[in-house]
Amino acid sequence: MALLRFRIAGDDDHVRAIINLLQSLDGIEHVEETDDLMPHMDDADSSSAGLSDAIGAQTHGIEVEVPNPSTARKVREAVEALAFDLDALVEIEEDEAE
Repeated sequence: MALLRFRIAGDDDHVRAIINLLQSLDGIEHVEETDDLMPHMDDADSSSAGLSDAIGAQTHGIEVEVPNPSTARKVREAVEALAFDLDALVEIEEDEAE
């Protein structure tokens, strides 16, 4: 079994759409959103605190368990196509099962 990790730069609607797509695909073992648990706070005294240039895009993490390389390829292709349509940025990392 392989584990795919997706890091998505986009808003909450983009993430929901990608999760819905993943859950609709055959052969998916498990889909889980893994958010960053550390808060990222600006220094209140910083001259750039709260500026839109300092905020950046929202990022979200998703982990997907797939049973075989064929399903992993299908998942990657589907997510890349949807991210392109949504104008979201997706980074994909794959861990092979031991």
